[in-house]
Amino acid sequence: MNIHGFLTQKISQAMLLSGLSENCRPQISQSEKERFGHYQVNGMMALGKDLGISPKTLAKKVLEKLDLHDIAHKVEIISPGFLNIFLEPRWLAIQIDNVLSQDTLGITPIKKQTIVVDYSSPNVAKEMHVGHLRSTIIGDAMARILEFLGHHVIRANHIGDWGTHFGMLIAFLEKQKIKNYAKITLNDLEILYREAKHAYDQDVKFAECARRYVVKLQNGDEYCQTVWKQLVNITMTQNQMLYDRMNVTLTPKNIMGESLYQNMMPDIISDLKSKKLAVHSQDAVVVFLKEKHSRSGELTGVIIQKKDGAYLYTTTDIACIKYRCETLHADRVLYYIDSRQNQHLTQAWEIARQAGYIPDSVQLEHHMFGMMLDKNGKPFKTRTGDIIKLSCLLDEAIDRATRLVLDKNQNIPKKELKAIAEIIGIGSIKYADLSKNRTTNYIFDWNHMLSLKGNTSPYIQYAYTRVLSIFRKANIDLEKRLSGSTYLLNNPSIELALSLLRFDETIKKVAHDGMPHILCAYLYNLASKFSQFYETCQILEEKDKKIKQSYLKLAQLTAKTLKQGLSLLGIHTVERM
Repeated sequence: MNIHGFLTQKISQAMLLSGLSENCRPQISQSEKERFGHYQVNGMMALGKDLGISPKTLAKKVLEKLDLHDIAHKVEIISPGFLNIFLEPRWLAIQIDNVLSQDTLGITPIKKQTIVVDYSSPNVAKEMHVGHLRSTIIGDAMARILEFLGHHVIRANHIGDWGTHFGMLIAFLEKQKIKNYAKITLNDLEILYREAKHAYDQDVKFAECARRYVVKLQNGDEYCQTVWKQLVNITMTQNQMLYDRMNVTLTPKNIMGESLYQNMMPDIISDLKSKKLAVHSQDAVVVFLKEKHSRSGELTGVIIQKKDGAYLYTTTDIACIKYRCETLHADRVLYYIDSRQNQHLTQAWEIARQAGYIPDSVQLEHHMFGMMLDKNGKPFKTRTGDIIKLSCLLDEAIDRATRLVLDKNQNIPKKELKAIAEIIGIGSIKYADLSKNRTTNYIFDWNHMLSLKGNTSPYIQYAYTRVLSIFRKANIDLEKRLSGSTYLLNNPSIELALSLLRFDETIKKVAHDGMPHILCAYLYNLASKFSQFYETCQILEEKDKKIKQSYLKLAQLTAKTLKQGLSLLGIHTVERM
């Protein structure tokens, strides 16, 4: 059930019947204060101004044609022209029963799209660090949400598995006479990479040797290809263990590295030249962007092939988006990568559009995100200034969660303690990040993220366990379909029902905007509404069987919604805390 969509349709019909153009769209939002109803129509001011009509007069005309019989018990007009809609509790109760009768939690059908979500993108030959956290978990949450709605989602882990650094590594492994790659760990590989980079920068002969290996690799040399594949495998095997540990849905089949597009490069260069988009300039191949002027007033030139024949990152991204449109048939492509890459991405997309590689119907969206900061507002690092490895961050989260659980229950079995601590610890890190607007920086705070109060994962997980406890005491299976009709007899039950019925519109907004923090805010609000309901309505002590059954149904739907919502964020629930 999507109340927002339902009311939008009703208001639109009333506007048409009032003589307004079908192009006029109502602006409907959830009311922020109870005295303004449940939903508010606030588009009359702008429409009235355009039409030369008083907003209040226009609102009256629309209200006369508005049919909300048995849906709203009151619709009022307040100055300067707002329509406040107070929904009928009985109608809300019927919608609750409808949602409970479905397996989809009331999610309404969507127009299915093929959506590519580009996220995580770790460095090859380096361990993942906290800088990879946001891309990985925000992208994964969006992939889950879009898939849940019914879209065909293609996860793309765009790794840098091609280029000069592999020539350096292969040359250095040869120099060190290292042949047994099976014993090389990712930590070893990171050390070898640093040493290879130092040698490349300091030793001219080694640098020449490394460049020769790059050429061999690009030309398909069997030995170089074998070593290259093993080096990539060492990195991605370790990263996969982290993905699994964090409950991230990326798998080896989602890897789409830069190497995937290398065979496309020569044809793209030729095609851009034939279309007069690319020209030779100072021995390089350059595309001059339309209407992109530099400070000197000249057109901005983007190099796509250097004079030595090497391709650039822009060339790779042109090939990448061409592949996603022509081979994967994407309708929409979401990029969860650093905000500093925006200009680079925009330039690649513009060239690809000019070349006709991207249909006009395809949406390309760079969903940028801010940084994780410490309490001093500085980038989150160790005391020595090193970037914190992601595995170390997860270890500390689990240690802290273990102490939190033991503070509440000293007698919990070790196996159960370990499982609960992992779920709470890792869930807390993920939720703390996802609950912040992705476009902003945020302060990393251990004490807040593991708190049982406020907008945190433990608070929502605890609300879920509360419902489980109710059903255990009542000796009722949470998955059992409860009989009877729902009755909403007091304000806490009405507010809880309304919150439950906003799940669909929340998910749709997150999917449209690419903002998981909207779902977090919803889950926090739902958990808070349930807490108020739980404290006011004595569920198990209620004597009236019909009312008790209604309370149980609201609690049941709360549990299912909280569990589903956390699952869409990649966070598990626990049976008890």
